[in-house]
Amino acid sequence: MKLRGLYAITDSQLLAGRFLPWVEAALDGGVTLLQYRDKSDDQAQRLREAEALARLCERYDTQLIINDDAELAARLGVGVHLGQTDGPLTPARALLGRSAIIGSTCHAQLELAEQAADQGATYVAFGRFFNSVTKPGAPAASVELLEQTRARIKLPIAVIGGITLDNAAPLVAHGADLLAVIHGLFGADSAQEVTRRARAFNALFASA
Repeated sequence: MKLRGLYAITDSQLLAGRFLPWVEAALDGGVTLLQYRDKSDDQAQRLREAEALARLCERYDTQLIINDDAELAARLGVGVHLGQTDGPLTPARALLGRSAIIGSTCHAQLELAEQAADQGATYVAFGRFFNSVTKPGAPAASVELLEQTRARIKLPIAVIGGITLDNAAPLVAHGADLLAVIHGLFGADSAQEVTRRARAFNALFASA
């Protein structure tokens, strides 16, 4: 399976009241990976929403990833994305099996990406590249980092942080495989606009 294209990430506040319709609109435009990101403690709601997303992803042949919760990922038989504070990847790999997608946040550090690769990550994620609403204080990453990583690591590279249709093309040109987008995709006025944006993000890979 080739991990290349749009990596859509949900945001509970941004999608309040239109969660599933907007996500489905994105899937309709083409999404390689969909990450369910919900920082609330409401376990029942998280399970309900994740199950609904799993069903949608199955319909659209998209891989679902759960943010920070390997147990929930295991329950649904999907992948997980782990931050640096979530511990080593090895237990998650043991829990989810060899074929599960496991992503790792590497901030702006090549060393963290090499470590993640050694621990069995499926892809590595760098960011933030631009000013980010979700993680305003995160350290800045550069396009040079993408080129260094491409030379050293043979895993798909995801990029995140303030990515929009106006600034994404150079990241793809410098080696990004996955554009991880929240506001740049879902901060739209209509479901149709979400679909249009998804298609436009994917088109950047066709021309790269």
